[in-house]
Amino acid sequence: MDVKARIPGTITAINVSVGDTVKARDVIATMEAMKMQQPVPAPKDGTITEIKVAVNDKVKTGDVLVVME
Repeated sequence: MDVKARIPGTITAINVSVGDTVKARDVIATMEAMKMQQPVPAPKDGTITEIKVAVNDKVKTGDVLVVME
């Protein structure tokens, strides 16, 4: 499952690593959008298999941030 950016912004933190197990609603990353910090929650329980962004990357709506299974 791809976790995508809901809005355009800049990645300010990545709180997971490949192989981490997360629960639904765990904050997996944080982005700054509209001058506010926006948490990016895990949509379901799973394991992080790939991280597609880095801190300070600018993302657009729909860009894949993290892949999880």
